[in-house]
Parts: sequence; structure tokens; C-alpha cells
Amino acid sequence: METPLHANKKKTAAQDSQLAGLSTDSPLRGFVGYNLKRAYMSLHSDFVASLTHLDLKPTTFSALAIINENPDISQTDLARALAMERSNIVVMVDELQSRDLIVRNKVPTDRRVYALRTTSKGISLFHEASLAVQRHEEKLLEDFSPEERDLLVRMLIRIQQVR
Repeated sequence: METPLHANKKKTAAQDSQLAGLSTDSPLRGFVGYNLKRAYMSLHSDFVASLTHLDLKPTTFSALAIINENPDISQTDLARALAMERSNIVVMVDELQSRDLIVRNKVPTDRRVYALRTTSKGISLFHEASLAVQRHEEKLLEDFSPEERDLLVRMLIRIQQVR
């Protein structure tokens, strides 16, 4: 005898199989924002995985990259570059410093400001992480020509500049 619970499971399974062939998000596929979010979701998990073995998160990798490229950057300028709250930057800087990846020095002209600089260990880890991120992007964008990759990056930068 079929119970109502079993009948509901059958109905749900039948509905699921009907929906499997349909693109249920088709009303959203024409929106740039929706597609950006879906693309980000596809990218993000592999990006995180590419850094896990180095004990880095995307935000700490980004901070390390900016500090490495801009020796003696202030925490305020780092927060601005990453579009993060200054209070969140302090926690991240503490983590990077505790791992001996960066040093934080007082600025002689303003003792309230810290100048951030990568250590040799930080530089080495940054280079290793950069290679991991490059491999991640190459795998993800293997079907894109170099021109298409360049165009995609330029278009995404243009979107960021719209305000």
C-alpha cells in the first residue's frame, strides 16, 4: 500500500525529472549581474582550493599581493585597495605578520601609521601562490583565446568603474 509520504516522494521525483531538462533560471540569464554571480560561484571554489595547500585564503592572497607590489603601504591604503573595512584589515595584517609573511613598521613621521612590507618568506609564498592562481585561471579559461581573456578582464574592470 502506498502511503501519502511515498506518493509525495514520487511526485517530487517526477517533478525533478521534468525540471532537469529545463533551464529554470532562463528568465535571469539575460542579466549581467546574475551571470557575473554565477561565474563567480564557478570560479571561487576552485580558486579557494588552489590556495588551500599554502594556507592562504583569497583575501590574504590579495593582501599579500598588494603589500608585495607596494612596499611600505599603510593599512589604510591596503584597506582602500581591497575595498575592505579598516578593522578587517587589522585582523588580516595580524595573521600575515604572525606567519612572518609581512612586517609592520611604525612610520617615523606619523607614529599612528604602520608601513607594511613583505618578508623574504612572504615574497616566496606570494610567488608560489601566484603560480597556483595562474594554473587555476589557465584551467578555468582554457577554452578562451588570449585575446578573449584580455577582453574579459578589460570589460570587468570597466564594470567596476561604473558608479
